[in-house]
This record gives sequence, C-alpha cells and structure tokens, in this order.
Amino acid sequence: MARSVNQVILMGNLTRDPELRQTPNGQNVCGFSIALNRSYKDANDEWQEATDYIDIVAWGTLAERVAQYLSKGRRVLVQGRLQSRSWEQDGAKRSKVEVLANDVTFLDGRNGSDSSSLSQEPEEVKPAKSGKKKEKDIVIEDVGDEPINLDDIPF
Repeated sequence: MARSVNQVILMGNLTRDPELRQTPNGQNVCGFSIALNRSYKDANDEWQEATDYIDIVAWGTLAERVAQYLSKGRRVLVQGRLQSRSWEQDGAKRSKVEVLANDVTFLDGRNGSDSSSLSQEPEEVKPAKSGKKKEKDIVIEDVGDEPINLDDIPF
C-alpha cells in the first residue's frame, strides 16, 4: 500500500472559547473552532468573500494550554492532521471531519502584540518572552485583505 500524507496548516480566528473536557479515563481533550476567510472571483468576475469554519481537537497538555490561554476572536496557526469520526445520535448516523492539532501558535498575545506556540511536547510549550528574532523563529506577516494573485507566487 502506498503511503499517504495527512498534514494541515491553518490560520484563522477562534469562533468560540475552547471547551476543555475529560474522557472517562481522565485524559484532557479540548475542542474549538476557527474561521478561515477567503476571497474568490464569481462567475461575473466579481470578488466575493467567504468564510469556512473548521473544528479543531487538541489532546493532553496541549488541550490544557489551549483552554487556558485562548479565547474567542484570538488569531492562531494550527498544525495537525485531518481525522474523520462517526457516531450514532438519536438513531441517525453522524460523521465529521476535523483537525487533530499537534501544534497551536498564538498569533496575537493577550495584549495583541506577542505570540507563543503550544505543541504536544511539553518542553516546547513556552510563550515568547522577548521581541528578539531567533534564527529558528518563523515570521508570518499579515498580507491584508487583498486577494492573492497566483501569478505573483514564484513556484
């Protein structure tokens, strides 16, 4: 069987406060949703705005940190993988595709200025303490609301 790739990177704003719960065996799980805004041209060559809403699930220490530090409206970068699940509710079969988060980076601090990253590995769960740029830091600049011209992308 050929290998597959299941990797997702999403940047958006939380649509609601994270909900932290515990499984019957005591493991922490946190659910939240982000809104992803996009622009596209319609059949009349007019620019339209659309928003996609994506459910995110974080487990363990990452779930605790997300619930502790994030709230509705906060901007985040989520890295993880897609997972599908199904269940039965009121006699009807339900299914859902969601993102299982491996890493969550806060793109705005509580004061709107700094960012920090959370991941499944506890040693990487620490807020950025200074504005100094380190060699391994990833910088994401806001490109504004203008649509992206695909001809401008160099690859």
